[in-house]
Amino acid sequence: MYGTLANTVTIFAFIMTVILILWRPKEINEAIPSTIGAVLVLLSGTVSLSDFAQISQTVTGAAITIMATIVMAVVLESFGFFIWAAEGLAARAKGSGIRLFWYVNLLCFLMTLFFNNDGSILITTPILLILLQNLGLKPHQKIPYLLSGALVATASSAPIGVSNIVNLIALKIVHMSLYMHTLMMFVPATLGLLFMVMLLFLVSYRTLPKRLPAMPHIHGRGKLHLPGQHPLKQQLPIPVLGEMTASERTRFMQKVLLFVFVVRVSLFIASYYGIPIAIVSVIGSAILLAWRWYYLHISPADMVRKTPWHILVFAFGMYVIIFGIHNIGFTNKLVIFFEPIVSGNLLNASLVMGAIQSAMSTLFNNHPALMIGTLTLSEMHLDPLTLKIAYLANVIGSDIGSLLLPIGTLASLIWLHILRKHKVKIQWKDYTKVTIIVIPPTVLFTLVVLYYWVSWLF
Repeated sequence: MYGTLANTVTIFAFIMTVILILWRPKEINEAIPSTIGAVLVLLSGTVSLSDFAQISQTVTGAAITIMATIVMAVVLESFGFFIWAAEGLAARAKGSGIRLFWYVNLLCFLMTLFFNNDGSILITTPILLILLQNLGLKPHQKIPYLLSGALVATASSAPIGVSNIVNLIALKIVHMSLYMHTLMMFVPATLGLLFMVMLLFLVSYRTLPKRLPAMPHIHGRGKLHLPGQHPLKQQLPIPVLGEMTASERTRFMQKVLLFVFVVRVSLFIASYYGIPIAIVSVIGSAILLAWRWYYLHISPADMVRKTPWHILVFAFGMYVIIFGIHNIGFTNKLVIFFEPIVSGNLLNASLVMGAIQSAMSTLFNNHPALMIGTLTLSEMHLDPLTLKIAYLANVIGSDIGSLLLPIGTLASLIWLHILRKHKVKIQWKDYTKVTIIVIPPTVLFTLVVLYYWVSWLF
């Protein structure tokens, strides 16, 4: 089967795409290798025109939802929200490095829940770098905050499916609503995150500074530069912060946060009633853009330039490649091997699929790994409950288990890139000596909690 030219081209396209995404020579945008790989797969004939139409239907809604979310992040940055949040972190820490650790991780958790994991990394990492620099911390003292923040920001996409584009695509494949995903996943995934942060705290305790120096207000410094391939990469003015008193800024930001929270909740309500969440996301972003236009007199037209359209291209291309891998029989081999192990036992379904997905995500990134895992599940003849728990275990492996190595997620690779731009060195050994202690027990704990929670629910 793999001797045919079509199969060989498809396998080559998959391997080439994964290597280029992980390597990113000359800072190449991840949409470029996925597009080249998708074109090769289409030319090979392993993905048909009917497959292409199905892929469009699956990917488009998820990509629009994520892009609308990033638009909201750009608007909040225009308001000066993230600078205000960094100042708030320093103020609430009250001079305690221990307290700052918990607030940093709370911020990263909330940013992922309010936006998405890649966006959270791109937003919070530069803010934390500025915060830690202003605090005058030594390089080794910055690592616990930066590393724990990155791990939490990435893993926090597990509790709700809308915080990760690949989770949204996978939901579509298994015909599972966002509401049902959250009902079954929020409690075990959040408990898993708490468990992970506790382990991170214990591992980092000796390094964390016990007392912090005073930090000057950041907003008086004028402009913030965020590097990398992101809509916030240009220098952004923060006039709202400059024109308001501290109490006025706080009240204004609270209103903005409340609106974003309402939009986020609306997604789950829409999912419950069968309304496409992409529509709700776009409406929420449009209202926030109008709000910005009213306050800052900035036309929404700038979003055409700032919106990361490459996300749609990347997701579409990646799914074409994975669909080609699926069509040549790779997922069928996985089905034959794992179906007898998973069928009829919810605990086995949780532990086995979570472990396999963690391994695949660690080896060749969680985006293709979760798509392969989800397509495999869709071919298994599982009862509805076993299918759901196996899918959710896949998500845990993809969102948390993938963090064992920096190459496991696109967010981790972006994080390392931002650190290099700021001349902050975190070696792989610094990363893995923490994750090897923290990630495996967190995945196991979360998978077991998932089994007991779903068993109790149903």
